[in-house]
Amino acid sequence: MPGANPEHPPEGGSSADRGGHSPLAANRSGATFPIFSQGTAASGSVAPSRRPALSALRLLPPFLRPYRWQAIGALVAMLVAALSVLGLGQGVRYLIDHGFAGGAGRLDTAALAMFAVVTVLALATFARFTLVSTLGERVAADLRRAVFSHVLTLSPAWFEAMRTGDILTRLTADTAVLQSLAGSAISTWLRNAFLLLGAFAMLVATSPRLAALVVAVVPVVVVPVVMFSRRERRLSRLAQDRVADLGAYAEETINALRTVQAFTHEPIDRAGFAAAAGRSVAAATARIRTRGAQLLVVILLGFGAITLSLWVGGRDVLAGRMTGGELSAFVFYAVVVANAGASLSELWGEVQRAAGAADRIGELLRERPAITAPPQPDTLPEPPLGRVEFRDVVFRYPARPDHPALRGVSLRVEPGETVAVVGPSGAGKSTLFSLLLRFYEPQSGRILVDGVAVDRLDPAALRRRVGLVSQDPVVFGADAWTNLRYGRPEASDSEVLRAVEAASAGFLHELPQGLGTFLGEKGVRLSGGQRQRLAIARAMLRDAPILLLDEATSALDAESERAVQDALERLSQGRTTLVVAHRLATVRRADRILVLEDGVIVASGRHDELASQPGLYARLAELQFGRSR
Repeated sequence: MPGANPEHPPEGGSSADRGGHSPLAANRSGATFPIFSQGTAASGSVAPSRRPALSALRLLPPFLRPYRWQAIGALVAMLVAALSVLGLGQGVRYLIDHGFAGGAGRLDTAALAMFAVVTVLALATFARFTLVSTLGERVAADLRRAVFSHVLTLSPAWFEAMRTGDILTRLTADTAVLQSLAGSAISTWLRNAFLLLGAFAMLVATSPRLAALVVAVVPVVVVPVVMFSRRERRLSRLAQDRVADLGAYAEETINALRTVQAFTHEPIDRAGFAAAAGRSVAAATARIRTRGAQLLVVILLGFGAITLSLWVGGRDVLAGRMTGGELSAFVFYAVVVANAGASLSELWGEVQRAAGAADRIGELLRERPAITAPPQPDTLPEPPLGRVEFRDVVFRYPARPDHPALRGVSLRVEPGETVAVVGPSGAGKSTLFSLLLRFYEPQSGRILVDGVAVDRLDPAALRRRVGLVSQDPVVFGADAWTNLRYGRPEASDSEVLRAVEAASAGFLHELPQGLGTFLGEKGVRLSGGQRQRLAIARAMLRDAPILLLDEATSALDAESERAVQDALERLSQGRTTLVVAHRLATVRRADRILVLEDGVIVASGRHDELASQPGLYARLAELQFGRSR
């Protein structure tokens, strides 16, 4: 990926063609992938022609199991409702054959009996609907929690090739499809299947000859249903992927709105989003047409069979071979059979769609985190020391396997020592931090903290020993209290306020509601320097034995930088501090300065020593300070 910075690999790719011309979309690193391709590069691209198998729905049972009693209750209510519907057919038969001919008394009795059956049907339907709808909500919530929790375990390397919008679509839209299946479609499908079988049994009991006519139509209906279902399953997956592409495009554009507006890119992005929406509509339309054609065939053939049966049955009534009540009951059950068959056909489309959604969610859940805790992790010594050591570390980013970001780096930082790492962009400075935090695994070499290899530690235990201030600090859509306590939720108000003061972040008190002010999504209500000082205060509050400062003062004015430098020096006392910086003024007081170039440490020493020797550091010092230094 020419031009990519190996220290800051891409977080995700563009979901559509930003130029509005090429059928390939470029991600942040410049790599291209087919626009609106199905699946993800991270989990293995899925060709649009692939049909998700119904076995993908095996994802659901573990989430249904905790609510099995609620599901059993819904099943019982469903059976009662279905039996009530079948009972209505016999009520119609009794009403016509006996109620009309037996006078007002029998008519009243028949009407009351039918009303009682209708009442049972209404109550059972209410119970079924309530139980299965709440079941669907709970299953969807559990599924979203499981997906979200799993995504949090995945390593940064996986996100290099994964689109955030696609993840969000799987977390929301695809989960909603499965919610519909669990909270409605399964119950309705079972109810209609039971009605179909029960009504057909009543058809046979009422008139075997007429029932045979209905049976003759079944193969004619089933064959096209199977054919249409196979096509719909593939189109359902394709339509869901197009929705994911649409979400990815919108998410990336909105997140980069200032850049979009600064480059007056709005017309191109409007056209790009419109094209993405058009592709989504086209995919959905193809699926809808397939389902519509399926319903057309089912209804046409199903109700055509009813019409034929009614004609034959009418002749039998005229000939005295069956009563009007029996014919009415037969027609009632035939309508139930046809309606249940049509509903099953329609619901089968929902099942196919749910299989596509489950397939996409299953792909995500099958991703294994590259960074995991060993079965029996080692423990770090107490109290913490803060010693950091790299031993002949070689590392290549997954996105650039042909270009080592670090080439046999060895260094040792003693407890309480402040070590700065300087060098040109792309030299590998921030990569040291990523490996120390175990966001990635080196291809060779070892990294140790307090004498323990980091690959033998639980990553959470390792990261609790580290405070980080990154070059582009993250501010969450919450108030300042929440952002400051992000690394130490249990901190008291007084501790938070001391950290704010130490980081020269007093501007937080001047906000409309003080530290209780909502800072906006990604901290848009703060300036770049203010976000940086908030991040420094957050790292101070974490009070970790190892402090990582990645260009921590790059966005500060001279006065604030001086105040923060003094605060950082106080904070560094008794702590191991690693500082990455381009501005040499921020590292002149470091105990030791490492000069990194093209993934190799080319020099080491204090500022005056390095500035007086020929080499990269001397050239950088001359550029920044002039000859006077």
